[in-house]
Amino acid sequence: MPTITFIGAGSMVFAKNLVGDILSFDALSDSTIRLMDIDDHRLEQTTAVADAMVENGDVDATIESTTDRREALEGADYVLNMINVGGTEPFENEIRIPQEYGVKQSIGDTLGPGGVFRGLRTIPTMLEIARDMEELCPDALLLNYTNPMAILCWTMAEATDIETIGLCHSVPHTAEAIADYVGLPEDQLDYWVAGINHMAWFLELEHDGTDVYPMLEEAMTDPEIYERDTVRFEIMNHFDAFVTESSHHFSEYVPHFRTDEAVIDEMTGTDYAERMPTATYLNGWKERSEERDSALDDFNPEDAEIERSEEYAARLIHSLETDTPRRLNLNVPNHDEHITNLPSEACVEVPCLIDGTGVRPCSVGDLPPQLISLIRTNVNVQQLAVKGGLEGDRDAVHQALKLDPLTAAALSLDEIHDMTEELIDANEAYLPTLT
Repeated sequence: MPTITFIGAGSMVFAKNLVGDILSFDALSDSTIRLMDIDDHRLEQTTAVADAMVENGDVDATIESTTDRREALEGADYVLNMINVGGTEPFENEIRIPQEYGVKQSIGDTLGPGGVFRGLRTIPTMLEIARDMEELCPDALLLNYTNPMAILCWTMAEATDIETIGLCHSVPHTAEAIADYVGLPEDQLDYWVAGINHMAWFLELEHDGTDVYPMLEEAMTDPEIYERDTVRFEIMNHFDAFVTESSHHFSEYVPHFRTDEAVIDEMTGTDYAERMPTATYLNGWKERSEERDSALDDFNPEDAEIERSEEYAARLIHSLETDTPRRLNLNVPNHDEHITNLPSEACVEVPCLIDGTGVRPCSVGDLPPQLISLIRTNVNVQQLAVKGGLEGDRDAVHQALKLDPLTAAALSLDEIHDMTEELIDANEAYLPTLT
């Protein structure tokens, strides 16, 4: 009976999905699930839903709830991290200040000014969690869902003794999209995917031993399908591989799509290309804030059902607990050079084999030169962001943004300097280690 702790459980919908995933496995349905958040009200909401799922599903799980992080971590076997540090104020600063300078971010949580500063404000809390874990549950596995994924997992690997694995649903979501575009059942696709979080590539893509890429290239010529994923189809057309992050989000990691408002408009489509305009995620976040606070208003406990989502956490835990072999794409340190043309300290997203013996990342070898070149532009930023966060190095933060592909395409070096200083000043309360 493992003890599984959720840190940041106030994110009710996401936490509900993960609780449902755990309870959906018979071998995990008697787990102790500890829900922890600093927001009493939202924690109560998640707890109410989890309790209803246990009762309606007639399972033996124990649901515990606390605002005390140390209490939640005591003796845990697995820790799922889904925190958001600072809430709306710094998020708005990270989008609106760069926008004033001309850096147009749609999401802003992975790279660029938004990703770097979100990482900087999250690193101190992540390190606090690690210190608590080293004392209270040193053998627990930390499963991180919080963005910026690569920056945070890289930080944890470099500065702590806690084994940390990053989980993201972009690979299964992309496989589902590809299957839809080419008219094949998703469960009949065979693929081999590797890279970094939000920039991993379908290196192999087959159906019954036949290459699916010609079908995907043909699908792209259908205007209705193209409109659903404009940027990803353009990237595939020019760089010969399909990438794992949605069009609106991936457009932030390269210099080609977001410096001209006309191009943003041209690339705005449907589905995965719908949120291309600047600040769409921030605007949605603010609009949904009241909904998050009143999520139980229309909730009927009798409707709470145990369902399994596409998220990886419960599958990973199930494999470790039951010795069930699985292969999942996970974010891990590149220490053994799983991708041989990336630095060993980088955080990579590669296929991993999981069973009762642990998590074993697969060797991918060299990625094609055009793909690794795109990845390196992002890894350069991540490396300096980690240095800035761990060492309080102001110059490293400046240099990270001066190397960021989108920021560098939009601004001069002096403009980037001024923007970075303004971001530091605006977010000073969230950057205690930056000098």
